[in-house]
Formats: sequence, C-alpha cells, structure tokens
Amino acid sequence: MKLTVSLIKADVGSIGGHTRPSERMLDYVEQAVSDAIDNGILRDGYVSHTGDDIAILMTHTYGKNHETIHQFAWDTFKQAGEIAAEQGLYGAGQDLLADAPSGNVRGAGPGVAEIDVAYGDDVTDRPVESFLMFAADKCGPGLFNLPLFLGCADPMFCSGLMLPKMRAGFSFNIIDMENTKGRSTLMLHAPEDYYKATVLLRDNERFGISEIYSRAYDCQVASVSAQRLHAIAGKYVGKDDPVALVRTQSTFPAPEELLSPYMIAHYVGGDARGSHVMPVMPVAINTPVSGAYCMPILSCLAFSLDHNGYFADEPVDMFDNPVWDYVRERAQKKAFEIRQQGWSGPAMLPHSELEYSGFNDAICSLVEQFKLHKDS
Repeated sequence: MKLTVSLIKADVGSIGGHTRPSERMLDYVEQAVSDAIDNGILRDGYVSHTGDDIAILMTHTYGKNHETIHQFAWDTFKQAGEIAAEQGLYGAGQDLLADAPSGNVRGAGPGVAEIDVAYGDDVTDRPVESFLMFAADKCGPGLFNLPLFLGCADPMFCSGLMLPKMRAGFSFNIIDMENTKGRSTLMLHAPEDYYKATVLLRDNERFGISEIYSRAYDCQVASVSAQRLHAIAGKYVGKDDPVALVRTQSTFPAPEELLSPYMIAHYVGGDARGSHVMPVMPVAINTPVSGAYCMPILSCLAFSLDHNGYFADEPVDMFDNPVWDYVRERAQKKAFEIRQQGWSGPAMLPHSELEYSGFNDAICSLVEQFKLHKDS
C-alpha cells in the first residue's frame, strides 16, 4: 500500500497587513478538511498557519500531484480568500495566481511538498513513519538550502552519516528556479558531489533543493516547495514562503540532526517588501508576524504516521522549546545589526533581486538621466 503525505500552503489574506489569517478563515479551512476526511477524500489532515500563510497537511492514497487533492486545496484556499475579501483583509487571494489550476496547483501560486510512503507489504526498512513539517514566511525557498544540505550531507551536523545505514549518503535534486521554460533540475550526490552542490546552493535566489533521496534505500527523504512566485506571475506578488516535508529517524537523519543547522539563524532574502537580507527566526506554530522588521520566520512540527495513514493524536512543536529562545534572541540581534545598515550594500538584495517593481523603476529612471562625458 502506498500513502501520500501532501503539504500545500497559501497566503490568501491577513489582518492589518501581512500578519496572520483571521479565525473565520482558519475555521473554514479546518471544516473543509474535516468534511474531506468524512467524505473519504483524505485519510487525515492538519491545519495551521505560519505568519500569514495557511498550511494544509494531508494524507491520502491518490499519489503525488493528483488532481483530486490539488483541486480540493485550491477550492479551499479560494473560499478562504473570499472570506478574507469580505472581512476587508490585506492581500485577499494573493497566492492564487491562476484563474483555476489545470489539475495541479504547482506553478499556480500555492507552495507544494509531497512524499509517497510505503506501507503494508511494501514496508521493509521503515516499520514506522515519522516526519517533520516545515513552514516559512517572509522569505524565499532558498531558506532550506543550507540547513537541509548540512543536515543530510555533513557529519558535523549529522553524525548518523558515519553509521553503516546512512554512509552511502543522499542525492539532492536541485532546481533552477529562474528557468521559466519548464522544470530544470540537476541531481547531485553526497559525498562525492559535495563541492559541486555548494557552488549552486550558495545562490538561494536561483537554485534550490527540491527533493532529497536516500542512496542506500532508493526512496525519497524530503520534498521542498522550490518555486519563485515572481517567475510565475511576472511581477512581485509576495515572497515565496516555502514549505518542506522531511522524513526522519532510522535510515534517515534524526530530528535533532536536521534541526541543529537552524541554530545558525542563517541569513536569507526576504523581510519587509521581500528585498532585505535577514536571519531566519525559528518560531512556534501559529505565530503571527508582528515583531520589529518583518523577519523571516520558520515553524516545525513533528508527526508520527500509523499504518492506516492517520497522524498521532497531536504533533510536537519542535521550536516551542526554551532551547530556541537563545536562537530567537540571536536572530533578533543579527537582524538589528544588519538593518542598521539600512539600504546600503549587502543589507538589501542586489538590483536583480529587488522584488517590488517600484525599486527597479526608480533605478532605471535615474540611470536614464546619466550623461556620458568626454575626458577633458
């Protein structure tokens, strides 16, 4: 038997700016998921928000990229966006970039991460299934490049790589997010392609990890919603705010090995108007964006999945722990330091990455006023 775990998120409206969705929106989405379970469309589901993004986590037997699941998520987000419009909320329906998806919401705005999980007679090396659900706000999909690579390829962070079950390493499917002609990817393998991977993954704005596979067991470990909304819409419509699913334990890295790179509070593109460089702050689930600046935030829930496709009674909030208070304080200090540099140099993204078209319009209009002078 094959089960599919699907995570689909979208920003379809929020209160007073880019803060959080309303309770009416969340209540509607939760009821829609409950009805889908009762009607046999879903095995199980979980609704949460990170900042202004609503995330729907689902289990089902349709497989990845299936029209039934994607259409359900689209219709649910569309109705939540209409509720946001009725309430006068900011950015109602913002991430729904197409009039209707063609059976698949990939490329239509919402972020998607999906993994197939074998159960029943197909189970061999993983008699139980556990995984992490990540959701980010106010940043691009390159947020996951550094921590996922370190957590799956570097024994300084993942000591499990020294054990026989994981020593074969992992394969990283890297996508060129700026290629608008189609899905352009390159598979690189750790440990032998370690340096090649870093050449690409250092550029968080163009290249991103989209999937990770176990080389020892020939199965998928992680899925990331690696896409650029501006490449889809042709203009800035909000930061990409990625999600990811990562299987854990046994033949895969443990949660603590996957989470330890986030102690760095690494810098990514995002923040206010999507145009600054800021550190990632790990936060508890259902945290609004209401602090200083518009810092990139990341939530993480740990789930267990039984043999019938149902979640344990409740997930574990991996960042709702005192140990992360230190990281949050460190991220805030790093944010303060770089934001004191304001508009200058690396404190903001380069010209080519400034998301609001107004920035580029202002620059181009000034460049046109330059005059070329002959040497006197």
